[in-house]
Amino acid sequence: MKHLLKAKVNEVHEFEFEQGQIQNLDIQKTSSGAHHLLVNDKSVTSELVASDFLNRTYTVKINSNLYQVQISNKLDVLIKDMGLSLSANQVINEIKAPMPGMILDVSVEAGQEVKEGDSLLVLEAMKMENTIMAPRDAVIKSITVEKGKTVSKNEVLIEME
Repeated sequence: MKHLLKAKVNEVHEFEFEQGQIQNLDIQKTSSGAHHLLVNDKSVTSELVASDFLNRTYTVKINSNLYQVQISNKLDVLIKDMGLSLSANQVINEIKAPMPGMILDVSVEAGQEVKEGDSLLVLEAMKMENTIMAPRDAVIKSITVEKGKTVSKNEVLIEME
């Protein structure tokens, strides 16, 4: 099975290649992050200047020119085509009820600073207590529920800044 990759350079040029093509490159590491390679019988020097492995974006210096490169594999393309995202850059500003239930406890108040993983409230659903935690460091903007209130699925419970 072929492992197809796509590269987008400077948000303009797009290339497709297989993993085997990368492995067959005539490339030699010269120093930390720098490489020498032969492309079409021409000598090329490259250096990895910056990388964001999670988002698969890289800044590469080739013969004194900087290029922004975004790599995507077959799964990345499929996820994008389906309108889904695995991006870590997504900021959650609302806490919604993951299921219908009753609020047993609210542990925060408006204006309070919370850290990722702090308990915000307890939701009872199907005779089970579910602790809803902060997905990121934030300040509580508003709380739209109170202890004893019944909530429906996807109802906004807390807004954060």
